Amino acid sequence: MKLNELAPLKGTRKNKKRVGRGPASGWGKTAGRGQKGQNCRSGGGVRVGFEGGQMPLQRRLPKRGFHNIFKKKFSIINIQDLSRFEQQSIVDDDAFRAAGLLKNRTEGIKLLGKGEIVYPLTLNIKACSRSARAKVESAGGIIRGC
Repeated sequence: MKLNELAPLKGTRKNKKRVGRGPASGWGKTAGRGQKGQNCRSGGGVRVGFEGGQMPLQRRLPKRGFHNIFKKKFSIINIQDLSRFEQQSIVDDDAFRAAGLLKNRTEGIKLLGKGEIVYPLTLNIKACSRSARAKVESAGGIIRGC
């Protein structure tokens, strides 16, 4: 089989419906838009959510709470996850990504204190909890940037 012999399977490709091409086509004259009214005109129709002048649903429902658009999204890593790294190594975003602990791009990494660590590491992270800092420093490690 060659590239010029490739063809889509039968029934997978449909021709575009060409409306307004005469009475014999079945879609002539009004072109499937009906007789008169807002929707038959060019540019006609109503915007999304419009309910004919009735108060729209999204305005009838109560709004509650506050959404902070400036909130920083951190990736959470626990101390028990640090056992993947060798003793005395420097651990940063790239090392976490290489170890498979980070999947999505976020503002930074926050270290939490679940688990134990027994050997020193140097961590370059944006945030950490007090318990995590205490555990890393008691093992002889250093946390930078937090």
